[in-house]
Amino acid sequence: MKNLLSLILIFVFLTSCSTLLRKRENSKPKSEIKEAPLTYTAKQEAPKLVVGIVVDQMRYDYLTRFYSRYGNGGFKRLMNDGYNLTNNHYNFVPTYTAPGHASIYTGTSPMNHGIIGNNWYDKMEDKVIYNASDKDYTGVGTDSEDGKMSPRKMLTSTVTDQLELHTQGKAKVIGISIKDRGAILPAGHAADAAYWFEGGDKGNFISSTFYMQQLPQWVADFNTSKKADHYLKTWNTLYPLETYTASGSDLNDFEKAPKGKETATFPYDLNNLRGENGNYSLIKGTPYGNSIVADFAVEALKKEEMGKDEVTDFLAVSFSSTDYIGHQYGVNSVEIEDTYLRLDLDIERLLNALDQEVGNGNYTVFLTADHGAVHNPAYLQSKRVNSGYFSRSNFEKQLNKDLKTMYNQEDLISNISNDQIFFNKENVRKNKINPIDLENFIATLIIDYMHIDKVYTRNALVSGIQADGTGRLIQNGFHHKRSGDVIFVLEPAVISYSKTGSTHGSSQSYDTHVPLLFYGNGIRKSSSSKRTEIIDIAPTISSLLKISFPNGATGNPISEVLK
Repeated sequence: MKNLLSLILIFVFLTSCSTLLRKRENSKPKSEIKEAPLTYTAKQEAPKLVVGIVVDQMRYDYLTRFYSRYGNGGFKRLMNDGYNLTNNHYNFVPTYTAPGHASIYTGTSPMNHGIIGNNWYDKMEDKVIYNASDKDYTGVGTDSEDGKMSPRKMLTSTVTDQLELHTQGKAKVIGISIKDRGAILPAGHAADAAYWFEGGDKGNFISSTFYMQQLPQWVADFNTSKKADHYLKTWNTLYPLETYTASGSDLNDFEKAPKGKETATFPYDLNNLRGENGNYSLIKGTPYGNSIVADFAVEALKKEEMGKDEVTDFLAVSFSSTDYIGHQYGVNSVEIEDTYLRLDLDIERLLNALDQEVGNGNYTVFLTADHGAVHNPAYLQSKRVNSGYFSRSNFEKQLNKDLKTMYNQEDLISNISNDQIFFNKENVRKNKINPIDLENFIATLIIDYMHIDKVYTRNALVSGIQADGTGRLIQNGFHHKRSGDVIFVLEPAVISYSKTGSTHGSSQSYDTHVPLLFYGNGIRKSSSSKRTEIIDIAPTISSLLKISFPNGATGNPISEVLK
């Protein structure tokens, strides 16, 4: 009996110290598995590891604007030693984080994968829902609502799913981000793990029971080390402030200071500010949010032995702090410039770890962004550039007033969000109003409202083909079941946002034009200004790996990138 108890304790100990449970089901450790190499020709061996890097809210011109200040081991290494696609765009709107990440990894747009926003109005449930929320699962490493997540609202498979299917689950797939959606959507449905950062009073990386029942020991150890405490320090510029000539002045009227600080100027004493700014959540809005993600990614690379055998693994990393900082301080801020200079160092650190752990030439990297961002309209107005602000509350009041005048009815609209108008179908039906007539009336009505540039109806998007321009982007972002009944488009550089900071979501090039860099195994060294689209990434990686495209893919492989 005593010996039996000892064996049980040893088993429990080994289990708690393990990496990912699903990979332990193999009869041998990953490092000992002898798989037949996925070799098609002598020149086309599959990489041992693919690393997808998404930088949240990264405009294309951040590569060129700060180029002279980057080191040689980060962005410049990927640009100069890989393939740089300088004319890469989103082919849909809205350009938000969740639709962006989903489209990168599924190879298709919201019209197919169904992630039509970060949040959207669910017509069946009559409420606004979050893209990754899932009440059927609970948190791992947390008891808060932050862990009740899964990718199940994403309707199509991802390139990471296809890799898992192709290798019979032998590939190891992990998604990592500050944001839950930045980890979950890239990791996909069949992944081994997705980890995201829980702020507040926690400062830990967590997961969901969709992926696992307990955190691997290395994740628990990482959390116990309280790495987050190290980053609640003073954020000052990496270099002397006067050298930040690619940005506006540090003190201006277009940025929002953290609570407890009078001006949005350097330095920022994060330890002093944490109490009024969500404690560990404050890290998300600083460059150190990217740094802790890089720390965690390197640890995952080592502890999970990624890229250690002939079966290709996939590490999906999303750097999200750039988005929080862009929203708060704006495109032209010193804070943004400093953030990208520091991110450059974090990317260099990640690439160096890949060289050491996997070997240069044995892995493939792509880097892109989930959307861009607009210059602060108040700043643009100070430069006499057309821009402005749109009040959604005033718009809704005016629309309901005009509908009451026309139909002598109230509550014909259930929701207005993501620039989409959703009808209250029950009231429309009860009052015997033809939905197409209502669509057309609203379209004719609101095109005359201030700052509205274009309007599209459900009937036009469902029954016709929008050949090009904004109409095509709207149609690609329109999901027949989930989207609204009338979609409107604001004028360029007009946003519904505060007078400070920046935002995104439009069909304009400042939101659609994002970097696309490929580097490493199987990748040519060159550049191109040929137009490519975000949905081309997954088919390109699928072609590199010789696996099936994601099941809803509509993009095409960028053949010139591949050797």
